[in-house]
Amino acid sequence: MAKAQSVSKEAKAAKKQARKAASKERRQQLWQAFQMQRKEDKRLIPYMVGVIVLSVAVFTGLGFLLGSPWLLIPLGVVLGVLGAFILFGRRVQKNVYTKAEGQPGAAGWALGNMRGQWRVAQAVSGTSHLDAVHRVIGKPGVILVGEGSPTRVKSLLNQEKKKAARVVGDTPIYEIMVGNDDGQVPLSKLERHINKLPNNIDRKRMETLEGRLAALSSKAPGPGMPKGPLPGNAKMKSMQRTARRRG
Repeated sequence: MAKAQSVSKEAKAAKKQARKAASKERRQQLWQAFQMQRKEDKRLIPYMVGVIVLSVAVFTGLGFLLGSPWLLIPLGVVLGVLGAFILFGRRVQKNVYTKAEGQPGAAGWALGNMRGQWRVAQAVSGTSHLDAVHRVIGKPGVILVGEGSPTRVKSLLNQEKKKAARVVGDTPIYEIMVGNDDGQVPLSKLERHINKLPNNIDRKRMETLEGRLAALSSKAPGPGMPKGPLPGNAKMKSMQRTARRRG
C-alpha cells in the first residue's frame, strides 16, 4: 500500500514537472515570436499599447459615468492586455502566411496547421514541378486542395476526385484551388473557407472514409512532393500556433 502511494506521488510530481516544462516552453516560444514579429513589424508595439490605452480609457469613462472611476480600471487593463495579445496573434499569423505564400507545399502546411477535427493527408498526388493535391476529411466530407500551376493541378484534382468517388459513396467531394486568381482561394483565407463548408457527415463516417482513402493511397506510388513549405518556416509555424493559443 505504501509502495503504491509512493508511485502515485511520483507520478503526480512527474506530471506537475511536465506541465511546468511545457508552460516554460510556450512562454519561450511566445517571447521568440514577439521578438521576431517586433523586428519585422514596426507598428506592432504602438498598436498593442494603443489597444491597452483605449481599453483603459473606455472603462475609466464608464467608471466616471457610474460614479466609481477607479472601479473599472483593472477590468480595462485586463481586457486591454487580452486585446493586445489577440492583435499580436493575428499579425503573427498574417506575417507567417505572407512568407509562406507561393512556396511549394504552403497549402499543405496551412492545412496541417488548421484547428479542429480535420484529417489531413498532404501531397496525395503531385508532379515533378511541385504541384500538389492535398486531401482533407472533415464534417463537410472529402476536400481536395490543389496548389501549383492551375493547368496541371486541374488534371490532378480530377484524377483524385475519380479515385475518391469509388470509395466514398454519396459523401460530398469538394475541390479547392489555392491562389489569388478568380475562382481560387488565397492561402490566408483557406482555413476560413473550409470552415464555412456545411456539415454533411459525422465523426464515425470520417473515420471510415479515412481508412478507405488511406488504403486507396497506399496502393499508389508516392508523388515525391515535399510535405509542407520550405524548412525555414518550421519554427515560425510553432510560434504562430503558440501565439494563437495565447491570443
